[in-house]
This record gives sequence, C-alpha cells and structure tokens, in this order.
Amino acid sequence: MADRTKVTSLLLGWSDGDDIERSRLIDAVYDELRRLARGHLRRERENHSLAPTALVHEAYLKLIDQRHTKWQNRAQFFAIAARIMRRILVDHARSRGAARRGAPATVLLDVDVAAAGVDVDVLALDLAMEKLARIDERQNRLVELRFFAGLTVGETAAALDVAPITVKRDWALARAWLFRELQAGRP
Repeated sequence: MADRTKVTSLLLGWSDGDDIERSRLIDAVYDELRRLARGHLRRERENHSLAPTALVHEAYLKLIDQRHTKWQNRAQFFAIAARIMRRILVDHARSRGAARRGAPATVLLDVDVAAAGVDVDVLALDLAMEKLARIDERQNRLVELRFFAGLTVGETAAALDVAPITVKRDWALARAWLFRELQAGRP
C-alpha cells in the first residue's frame, strides 16, 4: 500500500499545479489502483470485457482531468478513483445493454464478501445507490468509501469527518437498506 503521507504530499503538490508531483503520484498509487480495479471487476460477470489495466487507465484519464478538485488526502483520492471506476463500469454495462441479473442481496454483508468475487449487477446496485443518495448522502458516500474504495473504518471516518462509531452505525444501516432495496428489485 502506498505510503499515506507520501501520497497526501504528492496530492497537495498536484493541487498546487505541479505536474511532476502528479506523475510521481500515479507511480506511487498505480498498484493500489490496480488492486481497486481488480476488486471492482471481481464483482462483475466472469467474462467482463474490461481488464483491470484498461479500467485503471480509463480512470486515470478521468482523474487527471479533475482540474477543479482541491486534493486533500489519500482517502479522498481513492474515494474519487473508486467513484470514477464505478461510473466507468456502469457506463460500460449500459453501453453493452447488460441484462439485469439481480444482484445477490448478500453483496454488502461485509467488505470481505465483496472482495471474494461475489457477482454484482452493477446497474441494479447503481440504481440503489442513486436512491440511497437522495435519502442519505452521507450513507451513500460511506458505501462508496467502504465498498468501492475499500477504505477502513478509520479512513472512512477521517474522509467523512465523523467518529468511527458513526461510520460503523451508518455502515450497518446502509447495508441493511441496500440489502432490502436489492431484494425488492430481484425477479
């Protein structure tokens, strides 16, 4: 895992307009971005046409286009990277006319379950998350940080500027809500 202090320092340099720091940042986080991409793709159908490298490169192109983002820390960077990867996968699924398979309701029982290769209907999950965002934006962000970016409770608490106990409580509530929502949408 990339050194947290080094990543934050590189992000701050990039925010100040230093393109050399941006290049160093990508070198420092590339392996972690690939891990994140592999995690996203493990939750997709088995014969997905995007490879982790292609997902990272497409996300990278969108990340460097974040001209108006004031980078603050590693957690924020990986949260934005995870959100971008999620959007890429949703757009890819829509463009391929993916049939709704019905995401397993167990998908959010634990972050480790998601990393274990559970098949996820990315379109159904995206619709549920859009609905959750309208109800509770913080819980939606929390799911992005925990599930999609793979951040710890402590990192998520820092990114959301809340106590770790709040993250644990909201994580339980968000998982329960999404479980119910995904079950309701299954055929």
